[in-house]
Amino acid sequence: MKIAVEGCMHGDLDNVYRTLQHYEKLHSTKIDLLLCCGDFQAVRNEKDLESLNVPRKYRDMKTFWKYYSGEEVAPFPTIFIGGNHEASNYLWELYYGGWAAPNIYFLGFAGVVKFGNIRIGGLSGIYNRHNYCRGHYERPPYNESTIRSIYHVREYDVHKLMQVEEPIDIFLSHDWPVGITDCGDWKKLVRDKPFFEKEVQERNLGSKPAAQLLEKLKPPYWFSAHLHCKFAALVQHEEDGSVTNFLALDKCQPGRKFLQECTS
Repeated sequence: MKIAVEGCMHGDLDNVYRTLQHYEKLHSTKIDLLLCCGDFQAVRNEKDLESLNVPRKYRDMKTFWKYYSGEEVAPFPTIFIGGNHEASNYLWELYYGGWAAPNIYFLGFAGVVKFGNIRIGGLSGIYNRHNYCRGHYERPPYNESTIRSIYHVREYDVHKLMQVEEPIDIFLSHDWPVGITDCGDWKKLVRDKPFFEKEVQERNLGSKPAAQLLEKLKPPYWFSAHLHCKFAALVQHEEDGSVTNFLALDKCQPGRKFLQECTS
């Protein structure tokens, strides 16, 4: 099975799908599944734009609406998690996961699905310690505060994933697990992104709950996005000697490293 992984989609489905179809022709291969690590921006209509936490000048319909309306059909089965730039009113309707459009599945705020013989888990949103222990109290229409807090990870959702007993093959998070930079070339990372250096040195870059899930679930593969750069790491789990291959990917823009192929 060939799986493509994408970083931040930012609603640019047309370009991502075209890029993958070009890759298929170039390499005479077939992609079986696309995974997206958040900021998917499943915007159906102008009303959804009001729930998208981006500056008003950047509120753009992009191309998801064509797949929602049926004008286009996703050429590959697509599974995505939420990030911090989403049509939160729509994703809240799919809190437990569900079909956001034909052939496009939202994994929910926290969920696990099986695709073929692959078990895929995911945690939507980003970590914010002030809201972590709170419930999901936000309801549309969102105000200036709740349009941000709606996508903050909650302890309740992490706790559900911590109960998973069967092995997870691939895990998706928008945030990076905190401490993951210790397991990769962090010096190159801060050369490319010098404003990360303070957080790396203080071990504040990333999500503590994601790190807890990484330690508990120990998936062979973990993919993230959010920080708009490519970063690889290899995590050795001392308890059982297993290894997690971690990869963060960039956003969908020309010249950016936003796609990766893996084979199962």
